Amino acid sequence: MSAEASAGGHTAVSAPCVCLSTDDCTNRGLLGSKYVKLNVGGSLHYTTVQTLSKEDSLLRSICNGETDATIDAEGWVVLDRCGRHFSIVLNFLRDGSVPLPDDHRELEEILKDAQYYRVQGLIQHCLNTMQKQKDVLETVCRIPMITSVKEEQRMIATCRKPVVKLQNNRGNNKYSYTSNSDDNLLKNIELFDKLVLRFNGRVLFVKDVLGDEICCWSFYGEGRKIAEVCCTSIVYATEKKQTKVEFPEARIFEETLNILIYENSRSSGGVHLLDSRGPSLGAGHSEEEGASGGDRRVRRIHVRRHIMHDERAHGQQTVYKD
Repeated sequence: MSAEASAGGHTAVSAPCVCLSTDDCTNRGLLGSKYVKLNVGGSLHYTTVQTLSKEDSLLRSICNGETDATIDAEGWVVLDRCGRHFSIVLNFLRDGSVPLPDDHRELEEILKDAQYYRVQGLIQHCLNTMQKQKDVLETVCRIPMITSVKEEQRMIATCRKPVVKLQNNRGNNKYSYTSNSDDNLLKNIELFDKLVLRFNGRVLFVKDVLGDEICCWSFYGEGRKIAEVCCTSIVYATEKKQTKVEFPEARIFEETLNILIYENSRSSGGVHLLDSRGPSLGAGHSEEEGASGGDRRVRRIHVRRHIMHDERAHGQQTVYKD
């Protein structure tokens, strides 16, 4: 690379510095240059020393001779780095700002490049953009849809939040519905949506369209099922069976509040929040009445509460404890 006469009376360099190894290479050809040719992992860029020197970065140190650089026979400064996002680095140095992609992976790659070249302004720009994306994602209600039993088991086992699952499968029914069943089914779905909005970020809500249940709520904490509210039963009317869908709104809301006890249990290493209502937790009691103090209270919140239906009682709910 040809260069103009440098300051201080030094003789101008008229031939490029050809180096076969980094140890033998210096970047004295850049000292009096105005323009720089950069070969970044095969991606070619043409810019000025003024642009590269705008921030106290690795690129400035290459220009002023503080850091040695390899220059090939054609005068290209060779940087052993992927050049996919180098144009973004250059544009940031030129303008002081640059639009960043929405894709999180690409944003992380640009951040790595900014850290490698030590461009502090671009580093901060990437971090601010990533934080904004995180804030936006936290305000979005995302409801996973269960597509397989293995997926459900893995999701519940690895989730650090309590989990509320609504199994909704209206088509899986061989009996006709009662007159109020469709309305109650819609009310269950509407309540699910309201709970998602209210406890978004604190509880993972999932929908399940598999299995035999028509409308069933399940509540999980620490990867285990804590409670279940089944909203369907079989009733007899004029010598034929009908499916009755109920809407136990108070019980569903109660179990959702109960599951918040497990909100911070995995991160803190144990359950520290206890129900303030004393010995009555829904329909369940302590599994071991003789247990002492803390053990009794902790085991009480582990009681599995299941609402089941006695077909012989014409759909009336009978509560059983596991």
